[in-house]
Amino acid sequence: MTSLSVEMLAADAVEPITSAGNAQLGVAVLAGIAVIVLLITKFKMHAFLALTIGSLALGSFAGAAPAKTIASFTAGLGSTVAGVGVLIALGAILGKLLADSGGADQIVDTILAKASRRSMPWAMVLIASIIGLPLFFEVGIVLLIPVVLLVAKRGNYSLMRIGIPALAGLSVMHGLIPPHPGPLVAIDALGANLGVTLALGVLVAIPTVIIAGPLFSRYAARWVDIKAPEKMIPQRPSEDLDRRPSFGATLATILLPVVLMLVKALVDIVVDDPEQGLQKVTDVIGSPLIALLAAVIVGMFTLGRAAGFSKGRLSTTVEKSLAPIAGVLLIVGAGGGFKQTLIDAGVGQMILDFSKDWSIPALLLGWLIAVAIRLATGSATVATISAAGLVAPLAADMSTSHAALLVLAVGAGSLFFSHVNDAGFWLVKEYFGMSVGQTVKTWSVMETIISVVSLAFILLLSLVL
Repeated sequence: MTSLSVEMLAADAVEPITSAGNAQLGVAVLAGIAVIVLLITKFKMHAFLALTIGSLALGSFAGAAPAKTIASFTAGLGSTVAGVGVLIALGAILGKLLADSGGADQIVDTILAKASRRSMPWAMVLIASIIGLPLFFEVGIVLLIPVVLLVAKRGNYSLMRIGIPALAGLSVMHGLIPPHPGPLVAIDALGANLGVTLALGVLVAIPTVIIAGPLFSRYAARWVDIKAPEKMIPQRPSEDLDRRPSFGATLATILLPVVLMLVKALVDIVVDDPEQGLQKVTDVIGSPLIALLAAVIVGMFTLGRAAGFSKGRLSTTVEKSLAPIAGVLLIVGAGGGFKQTLIDAGVGQMILDFSKDWSIPALLLGWLIAVAIRLATGSATVATISAAGLVAPLAADMSTSHAALLVLAVGAGSLFFSHVNDAGFWLVKEYFGMSVGQTVKTWSVMETIISVVSLAFILLLSLVL
């Protein structure tokens, strides 16, 4: 290939797929999001199909040629799945090993045995935060809510006093902490450093989860004073196992990828020399792929073999963990396709043009855009992916720490006020046996507190860093 053809390809790559003005692009964005919302809420269409059709609608409203819109969408889908698909799969395997081996039960039982009545909400938020590190939000809910119901019944607690801290721990991990899909995609889209984002995310998550969990649960228990519904209390999982992994081994396995990624971040900050041997090593072992792969391999021994799993059962566990994530991968990929269509249409430049005359800080702008998409679509992951694509140009000249804070601001906005168009809303409602109004007063308010409080801490950090 000649140098001239390379330059032509490069020019095509940055050229918008449409020459529409800002007004038309603005209408196209609103129309594209409206199509997605309508298809998901009114017609109950799967989010993957809704995002695909919404992306095509966006391109059409923006006046782009159909072929260019399709090319943008498929390129975005492919790059997103290539970037986070393996990580999502490894996270699913680790989560399945944790559940099937009884390792999750071991952590729960150990902490609860040492928790007094007054400290039980704090124990629940600790359990949920630890369990929520490697698990998808929905998986975490399915795993933890039976425990929440059993604890509430056994200790005669108000369900909200125990349930809200557990939900807060899971939700904060899902929205702010990689390797969850939303933060990972935002890190990739904004070119942020994963280790720095992880470290700052933990710093923001700790006070946020305390305020939205144990502290808010006092008020939630007064507003909605209900007991655990008998019909929803299931049998404890993994009771058919002869033995379970130890508490220490289980905890070490869950925290291994987080520790490896944090070590990489610290070495990058302290050494800051890519040619230095130590940094070369930590760059490899602290990469998300290797960190999660190491945790999975270690987990096969510390969780699977410790529970008496044969090689065949380990293989079956891995196989069963991968099937349920097909839908997640497709939704995340389609969200990446929608994001790329937004970028290629020139929406990022439009946001820049508008925001030049605004006095709104970039972090607040990212949060507001994510809030709008979250309220419209009901999906935290879609909100994170789409908002990250829109504010990506703002991150180009940011420092490492501020790019990481922008990722967190987008993640915080994606958690704002879960309501009837969010699958998580209905999951919590049904498990806890609440009405729609009760769910809004507890779960929806808790999500809003997480979003607003985490933004406040992000803005405070931006003043210090």
